[in-house]
Amino acid sequence: MAQTVLLDLDGTLTDPYPGISASILHALEKLGRPAVDEATLRAAVGPPLEAAFAAMLDGDAVMAKEALRLYRERYAPVGIYENRVFDGIPELLGQLRADGLRLFIASSKPRVFCEAIADHFGFASYFERIYGSELDGSRVGKADLIAHLLAEEGIEAGRSVMVGDRRHDIDGARANGMRVIGVAWGYGSAEEFAASPPDAMVASVEDLRTEILRQLAIIP
Repeated sequence: MAQTVLLDLDGTLTDPYPGISASILHALEKLGRPAVDEATLRAAVGPPLEAAFAAMLDGDAVMAKEALRLYRERYAPVGIYENRVFDGIPELLGQLRADGLRLFIASSKPRVFCEAIADHFGFASYFERIYGSELDGSRVGKADLIAHLLAEEGIEAGRSVMVGDRRHDIDGARANGMRVIGVAWGYGSAEEFAASPPDAMVASVEDLRTEILRQLAIIP
C-alpha cells in the first residue's frame, strides 16, 4: 500500500494573506468595529476563522458568526484569488507523486474554497482528493478533519505524515497518531512550535521532499 502525505493549504501550499486579511477587515468594518493590527491578522491565517473572530470581538459568539458571514461575502468572489502559490510547490508535488506517494489536502478552510483555489492555481491534479471543513462548521477542527480523511480513504496513520505551518496541524496529526512536519515559511510562530513541536521542521520548500521521505522511512 502506498504511503500518504496530507498537506495543509493556507501557509503551506499558498500564501493567502492578502485575501484573508482584506476580507477580515471588510467584515469588521461592516460590523462597525475597529480594524485590528497586522499581527492579529497574520495570527488568523490557518486556524478556524470563527474562533479568531470571536477573539477579535471580545468573545461574542453571535457576532463572530455574523463576522464570518460578512467575511465570506467578500472572500468568496474576490479574496479567494488574492493568493499565490509558494515558489517550488508545483515541482514538489510532482516529485512526490513520482515518488509513488498518495497526496491529499487537509485544511480547516471550507472544502469548496480549497477546491476552487487548487483548481484556479493549477495544482488540483496532484491530489487524489481535497478535504476541508464544511460551510456549516462541521469538521472545522483539524483532529476531526484528519480522522475523517483517514477513515474515508482507508489510510493507516503509521504510514502517513502531515505537513503544516500551524500548531493546529501538529495537534491534529498527533491526535490521530501521525507524524508531522512543520514548515517555517508559513504563519506559525516560534512559540507555537515550541509548545507543539513537530517531528521535524523544514526551512524551505526545497528541503521538504527529503524530510517527507525521511519521515516515511523511504530514505534514511
